[in-house]
Amino acid sequence: METITKKTGEQIKDLIIINNDRYEGYKTAAEETKNVELKILFTNYSIQSEQFSNELQNLLPDHKYAPAPGETKNSGKLYRIFMDMKASLQNKDPKGILSSCEFGEDEAKKVYDTILEDREEIDYNLLEIIRNQRFSLQNAHDKIKSLCDQA
Repeated sequence: METITKKTGEQIKDLIIINNDRYEGYKTAAEETKNVELKILFTNYSIQSEQFSNELQNLLPDHKYAPAPGETKNSGKLYRIFMDMKASLQNKDPKGILSSCEFGEDEAKKVYDTILEDREEIDYNLLEIIRNQRFSLQNAHDKIKSLCDQA
């Protein structure tokens, strides 16, 4: 892979952080839900986020731009989403949980889309990884939305 520019390094860092946020959200949902099917789904998406984060972390040659291990954005939209999710979990409201997950997926997709729109410094191999992860996020979003619509 080519040398990572500062801009690309910061973009990768943003993707790592959004996946760390996603990991924490799905991990919380999996731990708290009593629904076995949702527990499995949330666990799988949590693992997926961890894999995405690790894959991206490995692209930073000297980890110069890497976030701190497990770094999340403990402010902003995703934090509020997961707080809403915790409230829904306490009320055992599957539709509320799924709705929070869907919104979280929307926010993660936005981060990916912003980076894909501003990709002039991203080399082809990295671009393919980001596109593949974005595709997987879309599939997760569609699955969560479908379950939410059924709830």
